[in-house]
Amino acid sequence: MNIKTPFRAPSLLFVLLMSIILISISCEDKKSNQPENSDENAAPKDSIKQVPEEIVVPPLVINYKIDSLKTSVELDSFKNKYSEAHKKVIYALNRVEANKVRIGKSIVIPDTLFEDIFNYSPFPKKLDILSAIPKTVLISQRVQGFALYENGNLIKWGPVSSGKNSTPTPNGLHYGNYKAKRKISTVDEAWILPYYFNFMNFEGVGVHQYDLPGYPASHACVRLYMEDAQYIYDWAKQWELNSSGQKILKKGTPFMVFGAYDYKSEAPWMQLATDRSNNDLIDEELNTLKEYVSKYNEYIKTLNPNNLDKELSLDEGTVVTYN
Repeated sequence: MNIKTPFRAPSLLFVLLMSIILISISCEDKKSNQPENSDENAAPKDSIKQVPEEIVVPPLVINYKIDSLKTSVELDSFKNKYSEAHKKVIYALNRVEANKVRIGKSIVIPDTLFEDIFNYSPFPKKLDILSAIPKTVLISQRVQGFALYENGNLIKWGPVSSGKNSTPTPNGLHYGNYKAKRKISTVDEAWILPYYFNFMNFEGVGVHQYDLPGYPASHACVRLYMEDAQYIYDWAKQWELNSSGQKILKKGTPFMVFGAYDYKSEAPWMQLATDRSNNDLIDEELNTLKEYVSKYNEYIKTLNPNNLDKELSLDEGTVVTYN
């Protein structure tokens, strides 16, 4: 005889608990199916837009010291301390050739060394007064340096040796005339002048390669390192002549020579040790350059606009001139 267990209905409390559990599970499933709000999609109504801070790069500050090479030990120490690239920079800053650095020579050395001299330029990286001129050569006799600008932007600078006290290089607004890879000096026929670029035709004055002794020493021309002379030779424009070669149709690249070297004082680059801005352009020099630019602009107004981009290519020859 089978005895059936009587059926018991679930209690009201049990049913209530099960209902709560089922409802909770259902709500969680709905939340998991909804996309999460990112910061981009859920910006508060009154939020303030975050502007990234501008990164300001501090200007490069270079200080200088004087190194006196009094003994052979000090000279050897200098030559062994620096790399060839760094020594090349130091020689350029002192306006000398490597073979001019000898026992007893004092030289200026920067505390931060790069492998080129661009960061040591006494000329500003941007010169607005030259912005309308495609190419400009500046030659500062005070600091014995040249600078090349394209529309007011400095692209190259380097050391020079201009005319000595008795035969100074004439200041003024000049223009590139003719050039030759090889010239012979009228002072001494043994003096060969590579990469000559004339900017004063009748006077025979121009830029060219020749040894730099660390002071103005030429017979009016402007001496350069070989690589700088070759660069200007390739970069600057010559004059444009008529078919007979007797008339200038268009002048070449402007060469602006300015300033005066102080023969009674210490070389200006040596003064960088006490005043690192000593070689920067001064107001008087800037005013002179403004006058040159004004004269250049007056000259440009006289040209036919259709001929402004022409460049003459002359056969290269050997022309007797000054060094």
